[in-house]
Amino acid sequence: MTIIAALAREPHSKFQFQQVSLAELRPDEIIVEIRGVGICHTDIAARDGIYGLPYPIVLGHEGSGIVTAVGAEVATVAPGDHVVLSFNSCGRCTSCKSDNPAYCRDFAVENYIGTRPDGSRVLESEAGPVYSHFFGQSSFATHAVVNPRNVVAVDPDLDLAQLGPLGCGLQTGAGAVMRSMGCHAGSSLVVLGAGPVGLAAVMAACIQGCSSILVVEPHEARRTMATEMGATHTIDPTVDGDLAERIRGIVPDGADYVFDTTGRVDVINGAIAAVGCNAVLGLVGVPSDFSVDLPLNIVSTMQTGLTVKGIVEGDSDPSEFIPELIGHYRAGRFPFDKMLTRFPLSGINEAIAAQHRGDVIKAVLVPDVDLRLFV
Repeated sequence: MTIIAALAREPHSKFQFQQVSLAELRPDEIIVEIRGVGICHTDIAARDGIYGLPYPIVLGHEGSGIVTAVGAEVATVAPGDHVVLSFNSCGRCTSCKSDNPAYCRDFAVENYIGTRPDGSRVLESEAGPVYSHFFGQSSFATHAVVNPRNVVAVDPDLDLAQLGPLGCGLQTGAGAVMRSMGCHAGSSLVVLGAGPVGLAAVMAACIQGCSSILVVEPHEARRTMATEMGATHTIDPTVDGDLAERIRGIVPDGADYVFDTTGRVDVINGAIAAVGCNAVLGLVGVPSDFSVDLPLNIVSTMQTGLTVKGIVEGDSDPSEFIPELIGHYRAGRFPFDKMLTRFPLSGINEAIAAQHRGDVIKAVLVPDVDLRLFV
């Protein structure tokens, strides 16, 4: 089967479209025709070499689509089913067997090596090997080969194109609040960064019943969106003034929870200085340099009872959490569609540039007729 995919050929380059061939479908694999895929910062980081993936590679890890074929061993979905794609996991390790696949022992092998876990490739081209299997999907393409463990069936009456971001960014932000940190009703939460992950955290904090939801974000449009989604206060960090003092001006006893999506040590430290006793700091922001450390004063950490929680995918099991988020969406409690802007798949580079400039909060790529030029 021949498909069309957007290839990253080298760091900091534009994506280029090319015809590629799918390998023969294995008994435990599924082919999904992509109907929508979100653009995440992780895709850009991978394109630029942070994860050390081989080139050329097809990225994309927030896909949604329609099942077109299944292997003989697949019993969970069938051709015609509407699905959301999430991260992959092994299903064999202690974490997976404990319904905690976000901490799969083989997470890197299942999601970050550019091939199937056994080293075989899913894609080939006339010019040579093409790498893929990013988050078990590589959905910057017309089709993706996936596995039963990273496929979640959804109701066909939903707008399928917009559901892809539920598979990573939105479940990460919402899960951090609802699962990882377990923010309790009446508590205060500080969200650092109002991108898609941060805004998902804001909506989840409303669901949890947090009384004070503070968002620290330099872009005015994103602060406005955060307010629309339930933030009680917003802080522009570019304005002169100590961040900790500004937070304590709103929550004098200190914040109960801090959720960082920025990966910036200066911002995180400013928020740490404003936490209350027994606060929880949740970390999902990835710094541009993987070697960056977060310095913590040992004595003050002990005295305040601060818990530092590293978070992957919001501690979620996608098969359970994505349907839960869809339920909140249907009830009007998780209006994530407000942050989405659609672009044609052929306009992937323009969408990335718009998202980088802050013109849009979350870009979602949908199929378009211009791709016929590549057939």
